[in-house]
Amino acid sequence: MSERTYGFATQQLHAGQSADPTTGARAVPIYQTTSFVFKDFATAKAVCSVEEFGYDYSRIGNPTNEVLENRIAALEGGTGALALASGSAATATTILNLTHAGDEVVAAKTLYGGSFNLFVNTLPKHGIRTILVDPADPDNFARAITERTRAIFVETIGNPDINVIDFEAVARIAEAHGLPLIVDNTFGTPYLFRPFDHGANISVHSATKFIGGHGTSIGGLVVDGGNFNWANGKFPDFTTPDPAYAGFVHWDKWGNYPGAGNIAFIIKLRLHYLRDLGASLSPFNAFLFLQGLETLSLRLERQVANTQKIAEWLEARPDVEWVAYPGLRSSPYYALAQKYLPKGAGAILTFGVKGGLDRAKRLIESTKIFSFLANVGDSKSLIVHPATVTHGQLSEAEQRLAGVRPEQVRLSVGTEDIDDLLWDLDQAFAASAP
Repeated sequence: MSERTYGFATQQLHAGQSADPTTGARAVPIYQTTSFVFKDFATAKAVCSVEEFGYDYSRIGNPTNEVLENRIAALEGGTGALALASGSAATATTILNLTHAGDEVVAAKTLYGGSFNLFVNTLPKHGIRTILVDPADPDNFARAITERTRAIFVETIGNPDINVIDFEAVARIAEAHGLPLIVDNTFGTPYLFRPFDHGANISVHSATKFIGGHGTSIGGLVVDGGNFNWANGKFPDFTTPDPAYAGFVHWDKWGNYPGAGNIAFIIKLRLHYLRDLGASLSPFNAFLFLQGLETLSLRLERQVANTQKIAEWLEARPDVEWVAYPGLRSSPYYALAQKYLPKGAGAILTFGVKGGLDRAKRLIESTKIFSFLANVGDSKSLIVHPATVTHGQLSEAEQRLAGVRPEQVRLSVGTEDIDDLLWDLDQAFAASAP
């Protein structure tokens, strides 16, 4: 946009886009088209062989999606990004882009249920093994690394344990072993946490959550930090000729691309896994995510403030066994949250209600403002029972490993008036009392 470095609130409105050159439209146009006309044979050849960037088919790239990609890359400080059909697609294709059968991933055990299932049950069918570790001690990651390890995977704020790891310590371990650190920054968002500032190499998002912010669209994003050496000997797909694209070498072509820097990871992800698996984001959903991004910081300021007050209110209640929120001084993650999440510890919390599963059921069914559903990150406040919904497909042992307990209730706090939210919870506790 200019030589000036703009602030976050300005970038969330403007980064990656200028007024439409044809019509002058200020809003990002929705290019709802499958394909793009080539002006001649030379252009068709250049675009389809990636001799130059351009558009040919919306499964691989679309101008509306590109603005979303450029904006999220700018907000997180990455060199490039890729929009996909869901957060799960973002995580799965990221891992596939780095691994072959026989390779391993080391991941925090406190993961969203869908990611847990991907690592524990799905990827092993394709020969990729995951070692789950307790992220409370960074050395657990180091102890789990073998010669077959190809990545470390963590979440900014664990779901539903609401834990925070020592990112810089884990990043040092990853760097010492020549491995990329992948951070699922869905709960952190670019506003609360910028992974690359703390040593991460790849960021993934479920844009469905806070980025969209209104529960209307499903989508995912992958951001390339541009700060990893893919020619370190562990990733031959980046350093040997690619038979799918006339034998060019990804690292040679994209490792220091003029005007962009190191975009090797994100380009390979687009050319292989977006093209071949087809988990493309619709331009209309990209447009809706751009609308959400425009107010991300404003919503999160209110949501974080509401969450802090609810956490303190819950902690003082005699009918609550425990509260998991890193913004509480009683939290074991309070110091880490103060370091890594200075703008606030997020808008998600969990708590254990006295009375166990039966009381948790009655409480959830008694709320009037909080909606009982599986999503998080909406402007509307949401409530769910993780053991039944988000982690319901896991065995009891797997739930315990992931930090899921029968009495656990998860809140995703929205932007409503805080007095109304506290009233709703208070009446739900009263209605569910034995």
